[in-house]
Amino acid sequence: MLSPRSRRITLAAAVLCWLGFAMIAWAVATGHTAAFDKAGLLFWRGSGLHAPDAPRGLTMVRDITALGGTLLRNVFALGAVAALLFLRMKREAALFTLTVIGGWIVDGRLKALFARARPDLVSHLTQAGGYSFPSGHSFNAALIYLAMALTFAALTPRRSLRHTLIASAVVVSMAVAWSRVWLGVHWPSDAIAGWLGGAGWALTAHGLLHRPSRAPGR
Repeated sequence: MLSPRSRRITLAAAVLCWLGFAMIAWAVATGHTAAFDKAGLLFWRGSGLHAPDAPRGLTMVRDITALGGTLLRNVFALGAVAALLFLRMKREAALFTLTVIGGWIVDGRLKALFARARPDLVSHLTQAGGYSFPSGHSFNAALIYLAMALTFAALTPRRSLRHTLIASAVVVSMAVAWSRVWLGVHWPSDAIAGWLGGAGWALTAHGLLHRPSRAPGR
């Protein structure tokens, strides 16, 4: 069950994420991230043209980035909804679905608002289209995996399990964000802002809406 203390911590974390997103968005809009973005993008390219350790490294990073792609992230999201419905937790399934759909809308609106072009400083090592800020893979990976972790963590009294679920979601979603920079399809500021935005949305929705009152199987 989500205790009042846990709710306060969740909402405080959400505020920090949104503040971080706002700071990066301002820096991008005013051109203050140019040097950071260039250095961050070139850091993973020994010659500035090709990623290190390809093709072995390239295959691994593409596998990581796929976790934030439309297919896999939606498969995981649908699996979470199915599991909640199987546990007869219709309210939680509905809230999770609304959280994900709402996040998709927010991400699309933010991309249209900033309309930032993708980096052309290095070659793209995977296909990517649309605007660059914020990173959609980063945003949606943080949104879906954190929302899943928070939802299921709230159902168990075991603190160690809760922490493991949330930490795993953070690691996986951050790995997706990193992969977008490694592949050359996003500036570092795109990936960081995307992760903060997705995490902020998941934390906000969980803190404001989640009210588990009965155990699974009710």
